[in-house]
Amino acid sequence: MRLTRNFARRFGIDAPKLAVRPHMPWYWRWAGLVVAGVLVAGIAWFTYDFGLEYAGFRQSEAMRLRAQLNETVMKQQAELAELNARTAAAESQLQIERATFADLERQVKNLAQENARLKEDLAFFQSLTATGKPGAISVNRFRLLPEPVPGEYRYQLLLVQTGERAKEFNGRLQFVLNLQQDGRKVVLVLPQESAQPAKEFQVSFKLFQRVEGMFRIAPDATVKGLQVRVFEGNSDAPRLTHNVTLS
Repeated sequence: MRLTRNFARRFGIDAPKLAVRPHMPWYWRWAGLVVAGVLVAGIAWFTYDFGLEYAGFRQSEAMRLRAQLNETVMKQQAELAELNARTAAAESQLQIERATFADLERQVKNLAQENARLKEDLAFFQSLTATGKPGAISVNRFRLLPEPVPGEYRYQLLLVQTGERAKEFNGRLQFVLNLQQDGRKVVLVLPQESAQPAKEFQVSFKLFQRVEGMFRIAPDATVKGLQVRVFEGNSDAPRLTHNVTLS
């Protein structure tokens, strides 16, 4: 009975349905998968490309624009460098011109002052030659100016020889300084009588000569007055003495 029931269950009305499917080789299956993958990739690329074109943007166009922008930036950088070089050159030239102008302005000012001083000296000399004794020597316009360094003084004076046909005068100067130092009076002779006079103390002129120079004393000393002595030739006796009182 059991055998009969098993047979009826397997081959009877209640038996399971049998599906008959045709056999497909494996390479057709792989070919179908590849075709399906290509179709999916193509659809995806078409969708991406369509999206890019719909948005108005393409990679090739972006690369072209980027290259164009890079070229523009490089050109602007080159122009900027050239402009900076021109600006630096112009500023340097402007500084040179300003320095030259300032130097010329200073020279013109100095020349104007020198010209005014020469005119004043000439007028003063002419007034002396017209009334003075021929061959007489005089000291005029003596100035003593302290320098920034303590103990240093700069002096200026004008030597004049009267007479239209005066001969050339050759000699030397000597200063006798009256100093106040440590509460006592000190007399200092420049240059020393036994010493060879320096070039700045030697004079040689025919009508007039402006003399300028500098001397040093002790930093704690003060000049109260001085005497200018003018010697002619190698004479030990002064041809002229001129006293100057300082306040």
